[in-house]
Amino acid sequence: MPNAVASIALLAWPLVTLVLFGRLRPGVALVASLLAGYLLLPPLPAEFDPPLLPSLNKDTIPSLSVLLAALMLRRVQLRELLPRQRLMRLALAVFLLSPLMTVLSNGDPLVFGPLVLPGLRLAEVPGLLIQQGFLVVPLLLARVFLRDEREHRMMLWALVMGGLAYTLPILAEVRLSPQLNTWIYGYFQHSFEQMMRGEGFRPIVFLYHGLWVAFFIAMAVLAATGLARSAEKGRAPVLWAVAGLLGVVLVLCKSMAALVYTMVLVPALAFAPRRLQLFGAAAMAALSLAYPLLKGADLVPQERLLEWAGSVSADRAQSLGFRFDNEDVLLERAMERPVFGWGIWGRNMLYDRQSGREITVTDGRWLVVIGVFGWVGFLAEFGLLAFPVLRLWGGSGRSPPGPATVTLAVILGMNLVDLLPNATLTPLTFLAAGAVLGLIETAPRHRPQPEAAPRRPAPIRTVL
Repeated sequence: MPNAVASIALLAWPLVTLVLFGRLRPGVALVASLLAGYLLLPPLPAEFDPPLLPSLNKDTIPSLSVLLAALMLRRVQLRELLPRQRLMRLALAVFLLSPLMTVLSNGDPLVFGPLVLPGLRLAEVPGLLIQQGFLVVPLLLARVFLRDEREHRMMLWALVMGGLAYTLPILAEVRLSPQLNTWIYGYFQHSFEQMMRGEGFRPIVFLYHGLWVAFFIAMAVLAATGLARSAEKGRAPVLWAVAGLLGVVLVLCKSMAALVYTMVLVPALAFAPRRLQLFGAAAMAALSLAYPLLKGADLVPQERLLEWAGSVSADRAQSLGFRFDNEDVLLERAMERPVFGWGIWGRNMLYDRQSGREITVTDGRWLVVIGVFGWVGFLAEFGLLAFPVLRLWGGSGRSPPGPATVTLAVILGMNLVDLLPNATLTPLTFLAAGAVLGLIETAPRHRPQPEAAPRRPAPIRTVL
């Protein structure tokens, strides 16, 4: 169980955030508070669980803290948080309010042999609405505080510095086994067996899984690559060296997916034109929105992916096949209540009719959202995250935005693709989406003007 240090860290974080907002400019304070909270605070089950409200934990306390600090110190007003884009306002409203419709349409209990899952009650609505609000706070504040190329460059630097700061604990856990969370906070946050890979260990540090650590380091590698390409000649070699160091750390994290992302995206960030990079980011965002439709229509090349995974490792092929099978079963389950989903308490899962034992596993965030909040909830959540990248690409014309913004868009696209096989939705994903959205809303719109016809010289009149 979590010790007193874990409770003190969670309780002290609002004060830390208030100090950051009091001493730093708002954009820096926002990134520092959310990033440090994500990397350092104790993960679940460390939490405070007030009645009828969402639990206060590693995921919710930083978001609540930055919102309260920004409002208390008058860095922002509530009316400034609403997006200017109509489509984003609609997606935000649906995202915040769709749990109400989910609760209203799931009042019936579900019975699986000895297991009885209760129907949803109106008393659960406030907690669900507040939970949705906590999730989207980083996006809303980022679109206010991180809306230009300078702030985007700062965010890339923060990812690089965070990756470097995590290097030492990662190396320690690779050598000694994943123990830091146990030593400091008094408990291990996941299954220790899943942190064993081959003859070594996956580092987990203070995150929920070793996959999350690897994915964060992959983000840091992309950030360092983007900064290195656009850096001055004196700084570029150092940044390329940092990117290489982080790449070595990523290999030690032992995650195939994160390695594949970096092997594809690092060369693109290093050599491709910015316009092509932005197109790739938009393609990844579009894939995240279209994947459930492709999956339902049997257009995902599962056999080819399984063959590729089998060429790497039989264990990886088996794991991927298990994921695909669960996706098929749970997507069929979700289609029984496709609009607003099945709701919480595990109602979206399948259970053995005799024993009541859970027989399905959800890995992808898209599948979780569709199962719990239906297609309405999925389109709202993934629309909030994907629309900024799609709009940035669609409105960039022949002159793409600055290199830091494009790099941030590529990192966001990678985050969206990773939400298909995994549930690694973090405040950093919403932070990147809000930063891109802020740039879109402040960019001047230049409408091409028709060329004026050349004026003819006025006739010369001669007076006789």
